[in-house]
Amino acid sequence: MPTPTFRVGGEHEVRRLGFGAMHLPTGPADRDESRAVARRAVELGVELIDTAYMYGGGANEELLAEALHPYPANLLVTTKVGVEGSGPPADWRLDGRPHVLRAQVDNALRRLRVERLELLQLHRVDPEVPLDDQVGALALLREDGKIGHIGLSEVSVSELSRARAITPIASVQNRYHLFDREHEPVLAACEAADIAFLPWRPIAHGKAGADPDVTAVAAELGATPTQVCLAWLLARSPVVLPIPGTARRAHLEENVAAARFGLTTAQFDRLDRLGRPTV
Repeated sequence: MPTPTFRVGGEHEVRRLGFGAMHLPTGPADRDESRAVARRAVELGVELIDTAYMYGGGANEELLAEALHPYPANLLVTTKVGVEGSGPPADWRLDGRPHVLRAQVDNALRRLRVERLELLQLHRVDPEVPLDDQVGALALLREDGKIGHIGLSEVSVSELSRARAITPIASVQNRYHLFDREHEPVLAACEAADIAFLPWRPIAHGKAGADPDVTAVAAELGATPTQVCLAWLLARSPVVLPIPGTARRAHLEENVAAARFGLTTAQFDRLDRLGRPTV
């Protein structure tokens, strides 16, 4: 069985299967159910929850605080800054200017009702602002005690290396799943440096259930295709911390239960071949 926990930043030991809060609706009609989903995640043993300012312009952060504050001592809530806008994702833009990052961190502290963000991730690298300025601003906030650990999202190996030359990096959050291995080199770099790798969109919805190899392994395990995809991620590397998201308690319970399924070497290899580039 894969190692069940990982120590983020060498400090926060969490169960490796986390929860992405992005899909939780924050409107009045759905708010009670969204809070119930967040609470159920903690009841099921989830110890890592991912949110971001971009998710509703801070509304997702406020929802988590309503549901979970005061937070359990073993719960790591991570948020992200570095984008500005309102409304749908298409209306947002990257903004990594230091004064914007500082303001967003202060607002995240207020919304999450904490004095320190234990893990704060740069949502995207703003190409219009030097990387040194963006990461440097977060490093100064860390020195001020407002951030515990710094992470990055959607970065290349080169960007990760440059950031690490400025300050320690505890996590990387890139798109990655069984059928999408674009960021395999980044995962390798994280594994070499013991950096947590949080794959967003960890499940290939629609594709996993139609793939005969995935469904065959699912039948062998008595699992669902979704659980097989998550089990593969957990087996892929000890630094991988999947953060599947959902707005439904039943789906949440299905996701969390994936940690119970261990793949045999043959099953892992059969799945692993699916996303490898053909020569």
